[in-house]
Amino acid sequence: MNDSSVVVLSAASGAGHIRAADAMVKAFAANGVTASQIETLKFTTSLFRKVYSDLYIELVNKRPEILGWVYDSTDKPWKYQKRRLALDLLNTKTLVKLLKKECPGMALCTHFLPAEILSYLKRKKILDIPIGIVVTDLDAHAMWLYRDIDWYFVAIEETKVYLEKMGIAPEKIHVTGIPIDPVFAEQKDKVELRAHSGLDKNMTTVLVSVGGFGVGPLAALLRSLDEMKNPAQFIVICGRNEKLKQSLQSMKTQHKMHIVGFTTEMDAYMSAADMLVGKAGGLTTSEALAKGLVPVIVNPVPGQEERNSDHLLEAGVAIRCNNLPVLGYKVDGLLDDQARWIKMKEAAKRFGKPNAAGDIAKIIIEGLAR
Repeated sequence: MNDSSVVVLSAASGAGHIRAADAMVKAFAANGVTASQIETLKFTTSLFRKVYSDLYIELVNKRPEILGWVYDSTDKPWKYQKRRLALDLLNTKTLVKLLKKECPGMALCTHFLPAEILSYLKRKKILDIPIGIVVTDLDAHAMWLYRDIDWYFVAIEETKVYLEKMGIAPEKIHVTGIPIDPVFAEQKDKVELRAHSGLDKNMTTVLVSVGGFGVGPLAALLRSLDEMKNPAQFIVICGRNEKLKQSLQSMKTQHKMHIVGFTTEMDAYMSAADMLVGKAGGLTTSEALAKGLVPVIVNPVPGQEERNSDHLLEAGVAIRCNNLPVLGYKVDGLLDDQARWIKMKEAAKRFGKPNAAGDIAKIIIEGLAR
């Protein structure tokens, strides 16, 4: 195969889609294939780009119920594709020109927007290339459904069954897990990493993360966790929100809290922890489970996070808190039930798929070689 012709396309609408694309580029490289990456929103109109990225973050932070309404109202398989495609083509002309110029030998999409454009170009015989889709949540929304797709990569068996029911050929669907950076598959010394952060080597360690953008009521969340009766210590990830980081550093707490800003060492912090408190995003959850962490899901964003949460709870790998004032109580309840705590940690390790990116790369490379 022509290794320079592999392209991974994503969109900066939330951080997860980009992280999945980064993971796939690394996985291809580990298998001797050089892949380039395209962030598709850079090749769209400015208003379209703002709606997709800035508005999304604004709604997550201030009006998540609107996101939930949009998610549910548009989750009608095959129903709105023509009108959505018409709108997207108006705003992605630069992207279409780029794809026609580059004419890659194969495309893998970690966001539904480029998948839609590529499916259209293939259907119109403007491009004739294999296309793969990586669904970056545990569930598959209708926006992930396209014809002319050669590979679908999904997180769980139920999603494979759902896609089959929607008319996707079973042989095209692979249950691999969501691709995460290969570094999350590396085993690291928990005790050593705790000591490196100035933490107690043997104490239950809770990682608190609000995502790469640092949004959410983190101070209120920490105040509730600080009411825990069990001995515990916290690693708090603030993301790019420097103002939030500074305010938390001056916060008085009874439990030790190690405050961290934006970091590229999330794998090390997860290796040091026992559980993850935060949202139920597909990538963060997959990273946590790959490290054997038990997710404590707090107020998941309506829509895909709600559905992710349902799957995790059903699998017995997570607990959920819908009311911040009782968060400390909820975590105490889990730690007080040692049999349940141990069982959930074992379930998390079984559920995690740390090698998903490599598995996807190998399936594609073998498919192209046939």
